[in-house]
Order: sequence, then C-alpha cells, then structure tokens
Amino acid sequence: MAKYDPVKQKDWQIAEIAEAEMIPFDEMCDKLEIPKEERIPYGQKIGRVDYMKCLERLKSKPDGKYIEVTAITPTPLGEGKSTTSMGLIEGLGKRGVNVGGCIRQPSGGPTMNVKGTAAGGGISLLIPMTEFSLGLTGDINNIMNAHNLAMVAATSRLQHEFNYSNEQLAKRNLKRLDINPKNFEMGWIMDYCAQALRNITIGRGGKMDGFLMDSKFGIAVSSEVMAILSVFTSLADLKERLNNVVVCYDRAGNPITTRDLEVGNAMTAWMLPSINPTLMQTVEKQPCFVHAGPFANIAVGQSSIVADQIGLKLFDYHITESGFGADIGFEKFWNVKCRFSGLIPNVSVLTATVRGLKHHGVKAGALPCPPGKPVPKEYFEASKETLKWLEEGVENAVHHVRTIKKAGINPVVCINSFHFDSDEEHAVIRRACEAEGARVAVSRHWQYGGEGALEFADAVIDACKDTPKFKFLYPNELPLRQRVELIAKEVYGADGVDFAPEAVAKAKRFEADPKYNDYATMMVKTHLSLTHDPTVKGTPKGWRLPVRDFLIYGGAKFICPVCGAISLMPGTGSDPAYRRVDVDVKTGKVTGLF
Repeated sequence: MAKYDPVKQKDWQIAEIAEAEMIPFDEMCDKLEIPKEERIPYGQKIGRVDYMKCLERLKSKPDGKYIEVTAITPTPLGEGKSTTSMGLIEGLGKRGVNVGGCIRQPSGGPTMNVKGTAAGGGISLLIPMTEFSLGLTGDINNIMNAHNLAMVAATSRLQHEFNYSNEQLAKRNLKRLDINPKNFEMGWIMDYCAQALRNITIGRGGKMDGFLMDSKFGIAVSSEVMAILSVFTSLADLKERLNNVVVCYDRAGNPITTRDLEVGNAMTAWMLPSINPTLMQTVEKQPCFVHAGPFANIAVGQSSIVADQIGLKLFDYHITESGFGADIGFEKFWNVKCRFSGLIPNVSVLTATVRGLKHHGVKAGALPCPPGKPVPKEYFEASKETLKWLEEGVENAVHHVRTIKKAGINPVVCINSFHFDSDEEHAVIRRACEAEGARVAVSRHWQYGGEGALEFADAVIDACKDTPKFKFLYPNELPLRQRVELIAKEVYGADGVDFAPEAVAKAKRFEADPKYNDYATMMVKTHLSLTHDPTVKGTPKGWRLPVRDFLIYGGAKFICPVCGAISLMPGTGSDPAYRRVDVDVKTGKVTGLF
C-alpha cells in the first residue's frame, strides 16, 4: 500500500503519518523568511505570526493573487470546501508556485457532533490535525471568555441595580443603566452543540445569587466576538469594536453596550493573543494559516481579514475559504469581507460534487443525504435514473456560477471528485458550467493530493490572468430593506421579500439613522437551501423570502435579517463523533477524529 491511501485509511491515520515528517514551525518560518521577532511558537509543530510586525515589514511588497473557495448549496455532509482549498494549495505547490492560504478554525460543536473536523480530508488535509480539531492555540477559549465576561458585567450590574438605591450605586461609582432583564441581545456561549441550553433560567436562589431571569446559550462561533475577530483590521479597530457590542437594552429601548458596562477594554485584553493567526501546513508541507471561525448561516463565515493581508504579502497565490454555499459564504465574502478589507479577489472557485448535485435533482427531497448515516447507494451509481437527477441538479451549480459572475469574477468550477464518480457524470457538470462561461476542472485531490489537482491548479493559474471587473451588489447608500430585496432576488432567486411587522419597525429605525449606512447586511438563513426552508432543494422558482426579525451587532457593524427558523445553538445528534474519539494511553495519541 502507498504511504497514503484515503480509500483504506482514515483521515486521522493519514495525519499521523504526515505529522511524523512535517516541517517544524521555526523551519517553516525560515522557509517563508519570517524573522524570529515575528514568531510566537506553540511547541515545535505550530505557532502564531505577529501580524502587526509582519505587515509593517512587508507593507511595500505587492500583493499576490487572491483566490476564494466557495461551493454549491451543500448537503448536510458538506461538499469539501476545506478539502478543495487544501487540494488547490497542494496542486499549485506541485506546479512550483509560492502558495499558501487561510481557513477557519473549527468549532468543537461540529467536531464532536455528526460532521467531524474541518481539516479537509484524504491527502488534502491540514496538519497537525489533532491540535487543529481540539482548540488549537486557544482562540475559541479566548472568545468564550471575552463574550461571557460581557454577560457577567450585564447580569451582575442588573443584580446591583435591583438591590441598591441610586445613592448606594453612586457610592460604588456606578450610575443606574436601568437594564431591562427581558430585552437582552446577547446570551452566554459555549463551544458545543448543546440544545438543552438554548433556553435557560438564571439567578435562582437568594438576592445575592443574581437576578432571576430567562437567558440562553449560543454556540461559541455564533458570538459577535468571533465575527469581530474575522473582520477587524487593527488593534485599535478591535478595541473600538469590542467596546460597541450591544449586550442588552434599557427599559426605554435604548441599547446598552460593552462601553456602558465598562467591560470592552477587559474583553480586548482577553482577545489580545488571538489577533495573530496560527501557521500550520498541508500534508504535502505547504503553509496555511488558521484564523477566526464564524459560521456563515448565522454570521460572516470567513477567515480573518488580517490573515488574508499577511498571506497576500507572503504568497504569490493566497487561498481563502468562505463557509457553506455561494448564496451565503460567497455573498458575504463579496459584499462584506471585501468591502471591509478593500481587497479585490482574482478568482472564485465553486466546489461541486456529483453526490451533492444528484441530491438537488431528486424531486421533493425523496432521497435524503442525512448526516451521521450511510449515504444512500443510489448517489454512487451512474444509472440512467441518477444521471437524470444530476442533469436536473446541476442547475444549482449553474445558479451559483451566475451569482459569482455578478461580482465581476469569472469562476472556476472544481468538480471535487470521489473515487466512485464516473467520467460521464463529470461531463454533465462540465457541459452545463462551461456553457455559462466558467472554467471547469476535475480534481482528485482527496485521493491523490497535489498530483490529483494539477488540472484544477492550471485552471486557477489561467483564471488569474484575467483582469477582475469586481463590483459590489449594492452601494452602502442603498436602504436596508432594498439591500435585502436585492440579495433575495439576485443571489437566492426569490421573487421578493415579505417582512414581518416587527422586522418592518426595526428596519425603519435603522434606515432613519445615518450611522447604520456603513453597517453590513448580514443575512441569517439556512445553508441547506437557496430558500429559507432547508427541505427545499435544487433551484426553486416562484417563492418569496420571509424576514421575521433584524438582529444588531454593534461592534462588528452588522445588521442581520433573520430568515426562517435559525437557532444560534445547534443540537447534538444521536450518533455523534465523540463516540469514536479515543486516546492511546501508551503513546498519548488521539485517534478517531474525522
């Protein structure tokens, strides 16, 4: 058997072999000409890079090519964006290109649930995989501490205001904020999928045990603090944003921020180590940063701006990844991340799989693709019936190609090939996407690493020769509800938007205040459908998007239209991944991660 055989080996087994030969952190920094004063090692394998010193040193160096990776509307199993990102880095590396990238840090929730880690797969894998999957260099822990500190500040203040008179508060150098316990924007966070904590009651006991009130938990990566880590551009910007987080409201409906609670500076102290990206590598020893990890269906879904800024200086080709499908991840990359960063992408890669597009061709979801369960064998068969599914489902890929082209970018469609796919199936996808003017490449990076991604790498190199005609979907001056209408129609394919009365009232307030003009419109929507309904597959026509509410992220500067039923705390399934994770007591090695 070859050293790596993804058909027979688990990802953790491939990672274990690769990690025995990986380039140590200092040696990788030497290779990238990163001086010692910019290195923050965490053991021998990995470490952070001081982004401020690095960018100052390289400020006059031209940027490399900027390549974003997105996908079709995914099945619950995912279509392999991280695997494709690693495969592209490895394929470009095989072509002798100076290449690197940045992907998001995985949440402990999906890692220990049905999806598993987000390190990629097969030979297109990020290592060291165990460290990547289990906390890495502590960013999510810092985010939880910073976020929950804001809740500690608000709930303790509420207790003191309830127990003390204005005179007693004044003696403690406090003024009454008149917090409304029934109107909190924030809840608590933890980094697991814990449905039992979605709705809780706190403050039970006596008057010294807090204020009795309803509260809630979300998953850590849904925190506004995580979103801020993704979009901040300087330490001063980070501190300002962390002081503008809206925690709750007073009884008159006015927002109470972390600055009002005098906690934003302490939150910044908790986040200080996390401003610097972590440097890792692929199985084939190409460099890749990991930084930030917000979900895309409830947040911005991007790795950090600062990591992209560093990568564009260090690498001739820098790969970045957006969460979920192009209707969510790419749209937010296009209209939010690029607007905040000022960076212009050269290429967008649309990841597509035969399995995923068959899923979108089965009418009324008759053949589900459930997480945590075996994939139905029909998805692997190239029969006349399943080819018909594919021919119908490929319209989903075509829809996303058209979306990407609206940004002024000519996409590359990467057919992320499984070893059981047929050439006939690949040809169906190629014909449909090439008819839209997209470049198309079949890539077998999962099974063969960089050697299997050469056609893909060549297509991206060729696409980078084009001059992008990048443009945003809407100007900042466009009123909020018109932005939502435009996104719904041009990106999702809806006929229009129906705003609930509560949403209309909030939208009018935001539209009347000029300070909200430069807030990003951050759609909150299921990732499993172009619509708000996760059961609706394919490329539906004749539907309208319901917006039931707007959330406000004052520090991140997001206004979030909420479409359909979205929970900030996912649930753990009946057959979670943690059942297979183990530790070898003789070697201390972790096994079973996937």
